[in-house]
Amino acid sequence: MNASGPGYPLASLYVGDLHPDVTEAMLYEKFSPAGPIMSIRVCRDVATRRSLGYAYINFQQPADAERALDTMNFEVIKGRPIRIMWSQRDPGLRKSGVGNVFIKNLDDSIDNKALYDTFSAFGNILSCKVVCDENGSRGYGFVHFETHEAATRAIETMNGMLLNDRKVFVGHFKSRKEREAEFGARAMEFTNVYIKNFGDDMDDDRLREIFSKFGKTLSVKVMMDNTGRSKGFGFVNFEKHEEAQKAVADMNGKEINGRMVYVGRAQKRLERQSELKRKFEQIKQERVSRYQGVNLYVKNLDDGIDDERLRKEFSPYGTITSAKVMTEGGHSKGFGFVCFSSPEEATKAVTEMNGRIVSTKPLYVALAQRKEERKAILTNQYMQRLATMRALPGPLLGSFQPPAGYFLPPIPQQRILQLPRS
Repeated sequence: MNASGPGYPLASLYVGDLHPDVTEAMLYEKFSPAGPIMSIRVCRDVATRRSLGYAYINFQQPADAERALDTMNFEVIKGRPIRIMWSQRDPGLRKSGVGNVFIKNLDDSIDNKALYDTFSAFGNILSCKVVCDENGSRGYGFVHFETHEAATRAIETMNGMLLNDRKVFVGHFKSRKEREAEFGARAMEFTNVYIKNFGDDMDDDRLREIFSKFGKTLSVKVMMDNTGRSKGFGFVNFEKHEEAQKAVADMNGKEINGRMVYVGRAQKRLERQSELKRKFEQIKQERVSRYQGVNLYVKNLDDGIDDERLRKEFSPYGTITSAKVMTEGGHSKGFGFVCFSSPEEATKAVTEMNGRIVSTKPLYVALAQRKEERKAILTNQYMQRLATMRALPGPLLGSFQPPAGYFLPPIPQQRILQLPRS
């Protein structure tokens, strides 16, 4: 391994794919045999303090860090193989894509180590990962080489080769924006048409007969279930874009088998996901705009207060569009929401009702906040508390445990090993 690649901290390692319960102390115990360690930090969510699944380990000497990288990569901690690479804090370099290779159609048996061993022959690897979910490998992964030349060698040699009896695709990594741009360009000249809602009484020959009047079809496929019956959708690929375009224009909304069918341009999964994401974000923004400044959060509600009583208590301050007490199993959770028709009415209700006793409890009333806003406020409060703690005089600060990492003094390794374990 080359520890002196440009822009890489000489003795700093990134350790990823960590189990959520892995601590700095566990990592110190695992990595300290490689050499003296300056600091270890498991990265955590600022608000919840939960592990984000990765850590940074700073060694005193680059040779020790290199030894750990070479000998400990993919070792198992708490049932999970860890992934080690040189730390690269510059997001511009990390995300540039230079030297990054995409591999798909991987056999389920190929894990991070197997992928690393296969591609390490082509050059120095900065990062290697097979993408997995709860069911195991998703069949694709990434290998990030130190140089563009190494990546090109890997692509030229491995693309189309058999890896555990499966022919793999190996190519240069493309960002989501690049892929979306490619799909957009192809969409302008589409030839593949998607048809759905024609029921289970359909096969390839009949679908071809229906759509052949628009032009020459290169392929026709009705998707079938395990019993051989139509799933109600299929694809027709025409020779020319104009033919596909005419089929969509003429057939969308027409009846087949007594059902109104949808006919449109066939989309890749990425396109469909992007379109759904855009629609979701649009709906989300519309909801945010609609409830901005008019939706109130009410907590510390008495158990006997229901929707009707909540509306009644707030109705003197304006027109209420909705009033809801949150429940679980038919019992009040002690909080709810009241939405007014204007910000002025909502502001007046906050002023008059916050702290007022209703039934037996004083209410807390404030403008409702989105989850993102609440998290940002909590993060800000935490950072302010942390800054205050760090500003305290030395003797007082010594009584606090640093929340962000596990730091060790730069003392000889033999003295570290003699420290008593807690």
